[in-house]
Amino acid sequence: MTQKLVPPFDRDIAIAKARMAEDAWNSRDPDRVAMAYTEDSHWRNRAEIFQGRDAIRAFLRRKWDKELDYRLVKEVWAYGDNRIAVRFQYEWHDDAGQWYRAYGNENWEFDENGLMRRREASINDKPIAESERRFHWDTSGPRPQDHPGLIDSPV
Repeated sequence: MTQKLVPPFDRDIAIAKARMAEDAWNSRDPDRVAMAYTEDSHWRNRAEIFQGRDAIRAFLRRKWDKELDYRLVKEVWAYGDNRIAVRFQYEWHDDAGQWYRAYGNENWEFDENGLMRRREASINDKPIAESERRFHWDTSGPRPQDHPGLIDSPV
């Protein structure tokens, strides 16, 4: 895609932004992820509320220290001029080997440069058996293009 991924958003830009976010989060690299947000970005993640890239990096380090072998799939739910809503699922296991699937929704608001200035996330975790996992790909990178998204996966 040669088009800049900045507001105002159309369907294709919203889908591209969601996939870029998914790929960055699947890298599990807090520095890479944090650069998609404004320097003073506001976050709500579950019950945690914080602001700024340094806080985002610290949060993500804590998250991925706990959530091992994390794999995420995002899907656009709705979009507007400078906002995108996504639903997502991700799978991870703890250090005891218990697997979880997290279900959630995010509301994103972007600045004129396409950086996210607000992220509101609501997330629920469900313990699952390893045999119930849906997201299987190399842990070192993004979801393969031919791997099903959420619409193609059972709820």
